[in-house]
Amino acid sequence: MDKHTSHISRRGFTGAALASLVIAPGAFAAPAMTTGSPLGPFYPVRRLAENDWDLTRLKGHANRAKGEVIEVTGRVLDRYGKPIRGAQLELWQCNAIGRYAHANEQSTMPLDPDFQGYAKVTTTHDGEWRIITIKPAAYDSPIGRRSPHIHFDIRGRDERLIAQMYFPEDATANAADRLYKGLGSDAPTSVAGRIGAGHYRWDIVLMDG
Repeated sequence: MDKHTSHISRRGFTGAALASLVIAPGAFAAPAMTTGSPLGPFYPVRRLAENDWDLTRLKGHANRAKGEVIEVTGRVLDRYGKPIRGAQLELWQCNAIGRYAHANEQSTMPLDPDFQGYAKVTTTHDGEWRIITIKPAAYDSPIGRRSPHIHFDIRGRDERLIAQMYFPEDATANAADRLYKGLGSDAPTSVAGRIGAGHYRWDIVLMDG
């Protein structure tokens, strides 16, 4: 069993144990822990010089990235619901037409020269993080059609979690996505909430903080 599989199994066991507890009225209810996903083939080992929170603009470029501009905010929490200050989040995604800026990419769709595609952000004292990006497209892959998603590599105080964030309006596409289906009953922890036009909220809960 590899390290990632062991980690997920332990996470699943703990989640099941927490779910089996009978919570008395007024007692603390543990938040649902975010489920891990594979790193995928497009982790950006080679990156642009810019990695700030706004993926839609590059210094010296007159144009903004193509596509629907969205804002994604959230918090990184521990299993007790306490915010994790200073957590590091790396995130990467395809552009508005389904192309990653990566050497392993086999798609013939064009790159967007104005799209950053990668960011690295740090949570504030209350665990908050924020990015501005574009809504990623669905695309075909060797394992089937992938629904729109953003990849995350989250590093808390004592835990590292690889996860993918999905969008609530893509429920039909999500249900047909092989990796999303593989999350089983934990899949809802990977879906952001939509709190307004172009604004999504996704809290990440780490088991070990």
